[in-house]
Amino acid sequence: MTHRRLLPAAALLALALYGCNAPLDPRGNLPTPDMLSQIKPGVSDKATVTRILGSPSSIAEFNTDTWYYISQKTKTVAFFKPDLVDQEVLAIDFGKDGMVQDIRRRNLADRVAVTPNPNATPAPGREFTFWEQLIGNFGKFGSGAASGLTGGAAGGGSTGTPGMGMP
Repeated sequence: MTHRRLLPAAALLALALYGCNAPLDPRGNLPTPDMLSQIKPGVSDKATVTRILGSPSSIAEFNTDTWYYISQKTKTVAFFKPDLVDQEVLAIDFGKDGMVQDIRRRNLADRVAVTPNPNATPAPGREFTFWEQLIGNFGKFGSGAASGLTGGAAGGGSTGTPGMGMP
C-alpha cells in the first residue's frame, strides 16, 4: 500500500528535478575545424575568409586587420544571472596586403580579469554643491507643464513653441 503512494511522489520529484536542469544557450559564430582547415596563412585573403567563415563577430577597434569570431555557451537557472560555461575566440590577423598572417585560438582558460581604474574620469563643467542640486529645479517647472498633459497633445500642450505640441 505504501509503495503505491511512494511511486507517484517519486515520479513527481524526479519530474520537478528534471525541470530544474538549465539548458545551455549557445551564441556567436565559431567556425568548425573543417571550415578552419580551408584557411591558410599566406594563401587566403579577406574575401576567402568571409566566403568560408562568414562575417566576423567583431573587428579590432584600433587595427581593422584583426578579425574575431566569438562563441560562448551560457547556462541560466531560473531568474539568476547567466553563468558562462564555455567561450572560444578565434582571431585572424591579416597583413597589409590582405592575406592571412596568423590564426589564434583562445578559450575560457585563457581569460584574464580586467580591473578598471578606480580614478574617476574628469568631466569638464561646473561642479554643483548639494544645495544647488537640491533647489536647482525650483521654478523651472510651471503650471503649463501640468496642463500640457490634458491639452490633448503628447509632450507639451499649447505652449506655442515649435516642436512642443500643438500651437
